[in-house]
Order: sequence, then structure tokens, then C-alpha cells
Amino acid sequence: MATELSPIDRAKYAASKRAVDLVENGMRVGLGTGSTAAWMVRCLAERVKKEGLSITCVPTSERTGELARELGLEVVTLEEASWLDLTIDGTDEFDPELNLIKGGGGAHLREKVVATASDRMVVIADPGKEVAQLGAFPLPVEVLAFGLAATRALIEEMLVSLDVLGREVTLRMNGDKPFVTDEGNHVLDLHLGRIGNARQMALVLNQVPGVVENGLFVDICDQVIVGHPDGRVDIHGLSGGAQEGDPVEFGEPDNIFADLGD
Repeated sequence: MATELSPIDRAKYAASKRAVDLVENGMRVGLGTGSTAAWMVRCLAERVKKEGLSITCVPTSERTGELARELGLEVVTLEEASWLDLTIDGTDEFDPELNLIKGGGGAHLREKVVATASDRMVVIADPGKEVAQLGAFPLPVEVLAFGLAATRALIEEMLVSLDVLGREVTLRMNGDKPFVTDEGNHVLDLHLGRIGNARQMALVLNQVPGVVENGLFVDICDQVIVGHPDGRVDIHGLSGGAQEGDPVEFGEPDNIFADLGD
């Protein structure tokens, strides 16, 4: 597999492979959304198939749910699961305190609901997602379509008083139409450059009428597993720093990975 994949995909595979080792028989598992999470879902399905694990999965998006079902995983709603043992998801950025920016795929609302309904949230990432301070990646904010212009103006006004480098706010588009989330809302992307106080930003944003949820995950993530192209894995915990985990070996690709890395 290693020779067939790009370095970034090898890193995603390594992080995913190590993360699914945390899943135990009988667990209720939250499945994240995004390109890295797609690797994780495939690695999880491969392990379930080989070891005969009995687990139930709650996806954070329609597309993750479709993939999980296609691969034979048992998918239920969060209401049916009630509470989760573990959620594994990707991220767009993470800082030394394991605060995250998520929502590049527009699923951060469901991702946050699922993560906070779990005993533990583990994030998988490639080395490029680690930053000293959040904000280089645009911060997604899910908003109602009703009153969108007013909500945007209120956000722009609010940003004036916060510690950020930039204040550009753009409406996320899907072709020539506004992007629509699984919940039927729109997404405003905040191009901030740097977020001086992520906790304050998250709290203030959610006070703006029309804002449904923002992509800042503060005090939610318990561990970040960073994969490297050579199979090395670094494990970041809340105590700070990173420990090197057991490296991942790249074997022959299973059929469930056939459409990845193209």
C-alpha cells in the first residue's frame, strides 16, 4: 500500500489504523466526517470484518453514514445509541491544548453534538494539522438561512472587538449556490489569520442570533493521533507534548481501500 499512496494519504492511514485499535467489542462509536475520517471508517470496517467485533456506529454526516453502511458497519442514530463510548474524527487544525478548528467539510454541528455525547473524543490527523495557534484555517460558522445578512453583519461587528488578525467573512458556496449542511443551514467562513482566545471566540459567536454552531472545539478533544508517511505515530495528550506510539506497517491494500489514494 505504501508505494501506491501519496505521503499525505500514508499519514492519514497510519493515524486511522492506530486510532481504530482503541475500539473494543461492544462499543458505541462516533464516526467523523472528512478525508481522514474516511480512512478511519475503512480501517474500522476492516478490523470488524477480520476480528468479528460487534459494535454500533453513529455517523456525523450523511456521507459518512453511507460509507459505513456500504462497508458493512452497523449504523444507528445518536438517539438510538443514547451515549457513545468513543468518537474518532479528523480536524482542520489543532493546537498544543488540543483545541480544534473543524468544519472544512461542513459537518461541524453534528460532529460537535456527537463528540460531546461521548466518553472520549480521539482526533486523527496528518502533521500539517498541528499549529501553535488556531486561526490560519478559516473558522466555519453554521448559520440559519433566515436573516443571513443580518447574522453576517453582527458577526463582522463582533470581530472588531476580538483578538484576531483578519476579519473577512465569506459565504461558503457549492458551485453558484450557497453550500447547505445536512441540517439545511448555510456556512460562513471567518478568515481570521489568528485567534487570540479560542474559548472567548466560541462563546461570543454562539451568542449571535442566527448562529447555530461554530467550528471551534474547546475542551472536547482528549487525544490527537498524528500519523506520518513512514508509518510513525505521535500521540498528543492533554498533559502536553507528544509520545511516539507503535509504528503502523503498510500491508497489501484491502478492497475497501480501492477507491482511496487515486
